[in-house]
Amino acid sequence: MQIDEELTLKKLEVFLAFMRSGTLSKAAAELKTSNVSVHRAIHSLESALRCPLFKHEGRNLVPLDSAYVLEERALHIVKDVLETVRQTREAAGFSAERFKLGALYSLTIKTVPQLIMGLKLRRSELNIDLILGSNVDLLYKLKNMELDAILVSLNESVIDQGCEQVSLFSDDIFLAVPAESPFAQQDDVDLSDLRDATFITLTQGFATHQDGNRVFELAGFEPKVAMQVNDIFTLLSMVNSGVGYALLPSRVAMVYESRVKLIPLQARYHLQQHIGAVFLKAKERDPNLLALLAECRMYARRVLERSGSPGSKVETATPFP
Repeated sequence: MQIDEELTLKKLEVFLAFMRSGTLSKAAAELKTSNVSVHRAIHSLESALRCPLFKHEGRNLVPLDSAYVLEERALHIVKDVLETVRQTREAAGFSAERFKLGALYSLTIKTVPQLIMGLKLRRSELNIDLILGSNVDLLYKLKNMELDAILVSLNESVIDQGCEQVSLFSDDIFLAVPAESPFAQQDDVDLSDLRDATFITLTQGFATHQDGNRVFELAGFEPKVAMQVNDIFTLLSMVNSGVGYALLPSRVAMVYESRVKLIPLQARYHLQQHIGAVFLKAKERDPNLLALLAECRMYARRVLERSGSPGSKVETATPFP
């Protein structure tokens, strides 16, 4: 037996609305359509089923036993279809009940909490999973649909034809030293004076590791690296303990604020990280993602208003590059 092409989900929805309300006018009001459209849909449904669903008593339609059977089964059918659509969209990452956000460790100090708070205000029912990692690791997870969006440094490591970017802010690179270091009292530092010093860096794949290498190239020497670590908080702890110096973005200044100082580099070593959100073009209409991007743009505007503060400037140009 083949299903008649006139038997559609839309007609079942009209039929169920009529069964709930009991009259054509109430069903039409519920569906925001006309009485004629409701009556036509019910008549077409009877034709598709090749059996009557109602009998006429004056101007009223009275349900037959067949209508009650169809009502019971149609309720399950419509519910199953809606659930199927929901699960299909969720598997594709569209408007799921969970939002998987990737971010750099350093952004959890201030940026990530503010964005998550704003996102929860917009979509209170949303559960948010936060995954931390490097630029390279987070982009890999994004492209494999393991993450819905990532907050990273907008450098060449996240350039991808399948992705879009939204800028948040730009951040200067500083020299991180223990509070008791003689450099802690200087207004700025000539990095070439530290060619014999010991440094601590993040591992490869992190934007700060790559940016640090660029600054050392400007200074004309390769640093003596005592240790490489996998997160910026461990790195700060090592600096605080006197294991070595580090090159870090200014956004980490409040961590170990009294024990680790961030000293500006001389102008010839100036380098900025451009921080932003990266997401797949294929998901750009997902309501959850749109809510996050709206928060990102609001955050960028707030930073722009405060752009006079040292070490933190908004990227006003187009996203990198």
